Amino acid sequence: MQLFRLLKLAFLFSVIILINGCGDRDEDKTIVDNSLVKNYDSEASLAWNDVYLQVERYATGYRPCPAPRSLAYMGLATYEACVTGMPDNNSMASLYPGLSVPKVESGKQYHWPTVVNAVYGLMMPRFFSTATEDLQLKMTSVENTLNAKYQGQVDADVYLRSQEYGKQVGEAFSEWEKTDIVGHDAYKDPWGNYNWEAAYDGVPGRWQPTTPGPGKPMYPYWGDVRTFVITKGERLCKPPIPYSEDSKSAFYAQAIEVYNNSNPAQTYELKWIGEFWSDDLVDLTFSPGPRWIAIASQAIINEKASLDIALECYAKTGMALSDAVVACWYSKYYWNIERPDNYIRRLIDNNWTSTLDNPITGDKGFTPPFPAYPSGHSMMGGAGAVAIESIFGSNYEMTDICHQGRTDFIGTPRTFESIGDMATENAISRIWLGVHFRMDSEAGLDFGRTIGRKVTKLNWKKR
Repeated sequence: MQLFRLLKLAFLFSVIILINGCGDRDEDKTIVDNSLVKNYDSEASLAWNDVYLQVERYATGYRPCPAPRSLAYMGLATYEACVTGMPDNNSMASLYPGLSVPKVESGKQYHWPTVVNAVYGLMMPRFFSTATEDLQLKMTSVENTLNAKYQGQVDADVYLRSQEYGKQVGEAFSEWEKTDIVGHDAYKDPWGNYNWEAAYDGVPGRWQPTTPGPGKPMYPYWGDVRTFVITKGERLCKPPIPYSEDSKSAFYAQAIEVYNNSNPAQTYELKWIGEFWSDDLVDLTFSPGPRWIAIASQAIINEKASLDIALECYAKTGMALSDAVVACWYSKYYWNIERPDNYIRRLIDNNWTSTLDNPITGDKGFTPPFPAYPSGHSMMGGAGAVAIESIFGSNYEMTDICHQGRTDFIGTPRTFESIGDMATENAISRIWLGVHFRMDSEAGLDFGRTIGRKVTKLNWKKR
């Protein structure tokens, strides 16, 4: 009997252990799988893109072309650095000859936020090598702050392995970026050796310098910069409306539209829209390409998006913006269309100016110094919006708070029913600001959307 009792107790004890063991296994199902990028928040990507907007605002020579290019390289680099931990996603590296992305060590653990921090920490200061000391400090500060936090979250070997791997990927992309001879360090010489007088040659309607301004056009060579999705044969925008000085012509009508809607008597609504989307001026705001990174960040924050979603969003948006700028600038110097101010002053009102004023320099009636057709703002908006919509949907409603609190211009937030609506208003705003014809804005918006769709149609996801 004593033996029977002992056996019975042993059986009951084993059942209890079995039950508790099953409970433990159920609890294990809720344990975060640290090998997956989706199980981390987007803090690292958000922090670096925020500091990018702070630094780029003051970066001379970066607008409007080099900024989108830098966003493309860093966005793709961070995506590729973490794609091993994104089992639903494909690597894009094989699409780009000469790019060799280091591999993770098989069977080893990585802390993906540390990887992201290391990639940005290496690449961004190189893109902004001439930034002032205080701007360099901003970049160093975000890297150190995140590193201090992440060191306390994982074992030392995991942290060090992740940091080293991120640096390796950043180095690989930095070396590949240098092989784009036209784009590398281009911010140091926005003018090149382009002879605008030869391109003008006295032909009516061709671009001439606008005042106030530098007297020569920016980035005449940007159409030859490396692209990510479009070919050389896909860089040219459709032909503009035929030039005419006939008061009954379609071209003249577009000039009258600009003249009537951009003047001192402009309504508050049109002035608000024009200034809300401007982003033209160094030291005042970030530039028009990074504006769409700011919009992407707002959506990521609003949706509490995980790190994998943020990485894909920033990569797509950066690549779309970069290719849009290349195609836009190739088209600008191919068609070489003058700005509305020169046309209007010559044929309609000699005293007319745009409503784009610079509160920092005091310049009035500024016009960007490069040909009009197509609009760069419009192309970047079209491309960037399509990229962001591929993540958050075509009916994503949001309030854009990019310039909330500004007092030097109308920065009041604006609410939109979709990101596509934002791109449309951004394009039309250039008419109300007086710096573009309608054809510039509409063709640019359409062309930008086409480029954005080419980016989003890449094989990002596994079937």
